[in-house]
Amino acid sequence: MTVQPTLRPERPFFSSGPTAKIPGWSADKLDIKSLGRSHRSSYAKGRLKYAIDLTKELLGVPDDYLVGIMPGSDTGALECAMWTMLGARPATVAAWESFGNVWIQDAAKQLKLPDLQVLEAGYGEIPDLTQIPQDNDVVFTFNGTTSGARIPNLDWLAADRPGLAINDATSAVFAMDMDWAKLDVTTFSWQKVLGGEAQHGMLILSPKAAQRIADYDPAWPLPKLFRIKKKGAIDTSIFEGATINTPSMLATEDYIFALEWVKSIGGLKAMIDRADANAKLVFDFIDSKDYLRNMVADPAQRTNTGVCMVFQGEWYDSLSAEDQANVPKKIASTLEKMHIGYDFNGYRDAPPSLRIWCGGSVEQEDIKRLLPWIDWAYEELKAGNL
Repeated sequence: MTVQPTLRPERPFFSSGPTAKIPGWSADKLDIKSLGRSHRSSYAKGRLKYAIDLTKELLGVPDDYLVGIMPGSDTGALECAMWTMLGARPATVAAWESFGNVWIQDAAKQLKLPDLQVLEAGYGEIPDLTQIPQDNDVVFTFNGTTSGARIPNLDWLAADRPGLAINDATSAVFAMDMDWAKLDVTTFSWQKVLGGEAQHGMLILSPKAAQRIADYDPAWPLPKLFRIKKKGAIDTSIFEGATINTPSMLATEDYIFALEWVKSIGGLKAMIDRADANAKLVFDFIDSKDYLRNMVADPAQRTNTGVCMVFQGEWYDSLSAEDQANVPKKIASTLEKMHIGYDFNGYRDAPPSLRIWCGGSVEQEDIKRLLPWIDWAYEELKAGNL
């Protein structure tokens, strides 16, 4: 029988989005001088531009790339790229989890691209990306938020490829290195690795992507929220703090606060190191338990953000499919009621699993304290006490 642990996480926030706020966060620490002001005012626009510039600095985005704030979170930014750039040449959409499959549906059923290659793999796997022609535009998810599988490298993308590389990196940016020279479009949302507020997305464009927008007019109509072209050229004002629609200045200040914290702890490298250390704790825990396995079999493809674990073993295998699905649900709900850990049940469409967010806004000590409680809850459930 496993003894109930005594130490509790100080911050029991392990959701994969919105994720834990940065350590030391408090609403009263935010700069609120922009609140109640027009987002077109010089002060508010300056704060939006500061958020863009600080993002570019911390991520090491090349000087000739454009960075802008978009509505609709990562979805809005990524779909803006798809709607404005795809259709000019053959395209590939690669997916290995829920959100990548949304981009497949967009390409096949909404845009109805005539020359479309679809590459799919199950949860915990990555498709053979070397099958993608270098002439094709390609849309892919750098890190599988709902499966825990990430791309280990971009070797499959040629540096001089004719097609665009459109990268949904919402749960990878600020936790993994981005090879900017091979990426033409990168999108992410504030509510992932930085623990920011939702509804705003970032759109990062290479010169090649900006040229595509200038040269190409898609056959389908574009909603106002996707119109980043003006008078035959890309609207550069969007990448200087003039947003398409009204942004939340409170959410912007929250994002700036997180960015400044990242800079204060050592920048991107420090964030990657924190995520790696957090993930290693969970990897080692999974490896030490015969009733668990990582959803991703290949260690090179395992994420350092939303680590996913599935159950196995004689007792678990003896259960019905319905009872198996209830194992992670009961463990997660029990520990949530005890205020030990919030929102770490696996994604609803994924195999029954637990998913622990390990991004840099989570403290290592809190993960250390959570893991013994999972062990305790599993043994209690197995004994019929939950």
